[in-house]
Amino acid sequence: QVNAVPKKLPYVPSEEEIRQYYNTVWKSKNMQDVMIIKTLLYTGIRVSELIRLKIKDVDLDGCQLKIISGKGQKDRIVPFPKSFRETLALHITKALQNKSSCLFESSWAKPYSDRGIRKILEKYSKMAGMVENISPHKLRHFLFTWLKKKGIDDALIQPYSGHETRQSLEIYSRLLLAK
Repeated sequence: QVNAVPKKLPYVPSEEEIRQYYNTVWKSKNMQDVMIIKTLLYTGIRVSELIRLKIKDVDLDGCQLKIISGKGQKDRIVPFPKSFRETLALHITKALQNKSSCLFESSWAKPYSDRGIRKILEKYSKMAGMVENISPHKLRHFLFTWLKKKGIDDALIQPYSGHETRQSLEIYSRLLLAK
């Protein structure tokens, strides 16, 4: 018999920490950074998916993003809140004026790298005085734990999250119980 060592649960920021973090981002007045962080927070997409998002993958009428070749080379549709649509539309208009095809491009008119996005988030973690660095995956954990807290069924969260099975979502229930 093998004694399984229980996996350590990942850190999930509290709603207050997310509020503090977002307020710091907002006060920076860097709208590109605000949009990047809102997109991660509202959709739960992975950083690798964010940096590959094209403007054509955004359906403003349907309030959804088409993720092409996400983890495991799977495509999926990810919804975003209707309240985010207008802000996203303004961002897209500006991006199109700059002749961008990617939803997010750096100041060098190139798509961001994974590391570039992580550095942006890290910068705001320091500015906000966060005890734990806010990473793209922590925003993802926060969203899915928050959805579970609001009573959203795993059957709805699973396709949204890109997880292979509902069992993969068990961690969010465990995170919720640990709080």
